[in-house]
Amino acid sequence: MIGKGKSITHARASIEYGWNQEKGAEIVHSQFVSGQNPKEISEEFKMVQEQNARCQKNTLSFILSPTIEDGKSLSKEQLKELTERFIKEMKLQERQAIAFVHRDKQHTHVHLYVNRIGFEGKAYNDSFIGKQSQYAAERVAKQMGLTTVREVQQDKLNEIKNVRQQIKDIHEKVMAKSKPRDFDRYIERMKQNHVNVIPSINKAGKLQGFRFEYKGHNLKGSEVHRSMSGAKLAVGISNNTGKGFLLKQGTAVNLLGKVTDLSANIALKVAKRFIKQTIKKGIGFEIGY
Repeated sequence: MIGKGKSITHARASIEYGWNQEKGAEIVHSQFVSGQNPKEISEEFKMVQEQNARCQKNTLSFILSPTIEDGKSLSKEQLKELTERFIKEMKLQERQAIAFVHRDKQHTHVHLYVNRIGFEGKAYNDSFIGKQSQYAAERVAKQMGLTTVREVQQDKLNEIKNVRQQIKDIHEKVMAKSKPRDFDRYIERMKQNHVNVIPSINKAGKLQGFRFEYKGHNLKGSEVHRSMSGAKLAVGISNNTGKGFLLKQGTAVNLLGKVTDLSANIALKVAKRFIKQTIKKGIGFEIGY
């Protein structure tokens, strides 16, 4: 579950949004309010807020979002419990509040609005309220056996790790078996293996690398693996081609049907590779002689 929080000035507009019947809104919690519509409730908030005219952002707005799977199974009563536990964790039990659940989208979530001004006229300390909300939501999720934000993040990291490895494996297979002699053939072979390779062109119109789309992820080559940076990929392909890989005195290549300049870094790395190969051949020739 994720918790987000901030201080706002527009209490009535926010409560009206929370109450929006088009979003299938239901009230899951209220405390110290008796109004029957957003106008009446915001007026009740305002009566208390008038005790502290200096505080402009006098309403607290929170969004509590269980994961999609958790949200599907949570009843109205459980969402009420979730909200009340969050209020307790944030130490907001003694303030006016109202909360609504929205189920209009696949992702069930709760909108909670709390009067930042207490009955004694003191403003709630909203320092780092965004972080406080995250931590409170984390604790509530653990209390109720729901998926925590850390678990969601770890799942995402594991998924990306697997995707990176799969892209790398496909790349190595293409390089070893197909031995592409230019970028276009490499892109075509990768596409045949369901990886979409997208050239990254900088503001100067020069090729600086590639991005890889696979299973809903879009990663830079260097994010997949350091061996798949623009320069290393260019060097790898040039090894299959020789000097014919480069055009315009070694500063451009054929790419998607047109001549494309290389970034200085890629051009330099490829040029160095050719120089090393030439030196090795020269040495080999002298030894053979």
